[in-house]
Amino acid sequence: MKRTTALRAVLSALLVVGATATTGSASAAEDTPEAFRAPASAGLLDAMQRDFGLTRSEAESRLAAETEATAVEKRARAAAGDDYAGSWFTPKDGRLTVAVAGRDKAAEVRATGATVQPVARNARQLDTNMRRLNALKAPDGVSSWHVDAKTNKVVVEVRTDRRNDNDVQRFLAQARDAGPLTVRATAHKPTTLAAGTVGGDPYYTGNVRCSIGFSVHGGFITAGHCGGAGQAVNGWDRSYIGNFQGSSFPGNDYAWVNVGSGWWTVPVVLGWGTVSDRLVRGSAEAPVGASVCRSGSTSHWHCGTVLAKNETVNYSQGAVHQMTKTSACAEPGDSGGSFISGDQAQGVTSGGWGNCGSGGETWHQPVNEILNRYGLTLHTA
Repeated sequence: MKRTTALRAVLSALLVVGATATTGSASAAEDTPEAFRAPASAGLLDAMQRDFGLTRSEAESRLAAETEATAVEKRARAAAGDDYAGSWFTPKDGRLTVAVAGRDKAAEVRATGATVQPVARNARQLDTNMRRLNALKAPDGVSSWHVDAKTNKVVVEVRTDRRNDNDVQRFLAQARDAGPLTVRATAHKPTTLAAGTVGGDPYYTGNVRCSIGFSVHGGFITAGHCGGAGQAVNGWDRSYIGNFQGSSFPGNDYAWVNVGSGWWTVPVVLGWGTVSDRLVRGSAEAPVGASVCRSGSTSHWHCGTVLAKNETVNYSQGAVHQMTKTSACAEPGDSGGSFISGDQAQGVTSGGWGNCGSGGETWHQPVNEILNRYGLTLHTA
C-alpha cells in the first residue's frame, strides 16, 4: 500500500505508521488541518443531525450545553461532598441535575449552576449496594445492573424470556437484600464485539480483529477481551506492532499494547469520512444524558447518548464492572474502539447488543480507570 493511503488507514487505529522508521514522528499539530482544532467540525455536527434528528443550530447548542454541564458537574460534586448522589444531563433544557442526599448542601450545589434533586441515599451508599451485587454470581438471564441516579436505586436488567427462571429469581432475592432495587425487562443479551479475521482492519491478535481505542505515551489502550498479556499484536498490514503489556477480562475489559517496530502514536480518532478526524485533548468525563460518539473498524462512526454509568454487564464469559452504557450502536470488530465526546476521550468499546442497521446499545470501559490502573498517560494534542 502506498504511504499516503497507509497513513490514512492506520489513523483509523489512532496510530500513524511509516513505510520505515526513517520518516520520523512529526508533530501532529504541524500536519493537522484547522478543522481538527475547531470545537465542533461540520462533519461532527452532520453526524449529530443524522443520529439525533437535530438541526444544525440545535446540534451546536447541545454541544455547548454539554461542555458547560461537564464543568458544572465537577463543581457540583465538590460542593455536595459526601451528599453527592449522581448527576444527569437533560438535552431538552440543556441543564445538569445533581442528586443530593439531605438538604445541607443543596444551596451550595445550586450555586454552581446545577438543578438539585433531593434523594435518600448518597453515592457511597449506592456504590456499596453495587459492590454487594458484584460479589454475587449472576445467571445468564441477568443482563446487567447499574446505579441509577434518577431513581436513587440500583437497576437490574433481566431478559424477558428468562425472568421466571429459578436462578434469576434467586439472584433478585439476594440483590434485594443488598439494598433498594428496580428490575427492568430487556429482550437483549450483551455480547463482546470482537470479530474473526478479515482484511484491511486496524489490528489483529491471532484470528481476532479489534479496534484501537486511544493512544497513550508508549502505546495504545483497547479492550481486554481482544487479547491476553504477552500476546503479539499485528497492524492492518499484518506487520508487528507490539504486545499486550496488560489485560483484564472479565471483571474488567481493558488492556494496553506497547508500540514499536516503526509505529508511533498520535492523539487522533478517525472519523471515517463521516466527520473530520478528531484530535484528543483530554479525558473529562461526560455526564449521563450527554452525547457521545464511537469510532470502530467495522461500523465506523456513530453517535448516541450516555445512558448509565457504573453498570455491571453480565457477558457469557463473566461479569464486567464499572461500565458506561450508551445508545450508540456497534458491531463485531468494533471492540476496543474509541468513545469520544467532543475532543474528550471517554472509553474503549467493550460490547453491546443490536447493530447499526436496526440500532442497539453499547458499553465502554472508562478511559481514566484504564490510565490509572496501568499508570499510563493519555497522548493529547
